[in-house]
Amino acid sequence: MITAGPRAAWVLLIGGLAGWLAAVALTVERFKLFTDPGYTPSCSINPILSCGSVMVTDQASVFGFPNPLMGVVGFSVVVTLGVLSVAGVGFPRWVWGGVWLGSLLGVGFVCWLIFESLYRINALCPYCLVVWAIITPLLAVSTDQLWGRSRGPLGVLAEWRWTIVALFFAVVLLLVFLRFQDYWLSLV
Repeated sequence: MITAGPRAAWVLLIGGLAGWLAAVALTVERFKLFTDPGYTPSCSINPILSCGSVMVTDQASVFGFPNPLMGVVGFSVVVTLGVLSVAGVGFPRWVWGGVWLGSLLGVGFVCWLIFESLYRINALCPYCLVVWAIITPLLAVSTDQLWGRSRGPLGVLAEWRWTIVALFFAVVLLLVFLRFQDYWLSLV
């Protein structure tokens, strides 16, 4: 059994809650848009931060249903594990392996969505940004739970996990700035 330390447990719980709330809010907004095509989502703030522009694209429902539904389910699991981890419950290695695999697939999916948002859709969804910010720390926590005490490449990966998360954030922020720099600079 692997028991998460207090910091990791709280990252799971708070990250899972933030991701779940963003996914639920986006799902509600999407269903309002389904029922009223003229509806302007509350997260459509300006030409760049515009959920409405993102929600109507094919990329918003890759598997035939709104993408946020995957977040509602996936983050529900993370919240449950987070609550139990905060309470000191340990889990078998395979549970952490499942969290790690789900987080890794989530990071891959988010990277594709980042590319699509920046270079195909030309808009950003604020709720999606929350999910983008949550998924890499969740991967870092699950990486540490699985391989934090390992030697070799996986141990090194676990040791450098927060540096990798910071690098991910820096690259995404730089890409967002560069892609929409004319807009951002026009606000100054």
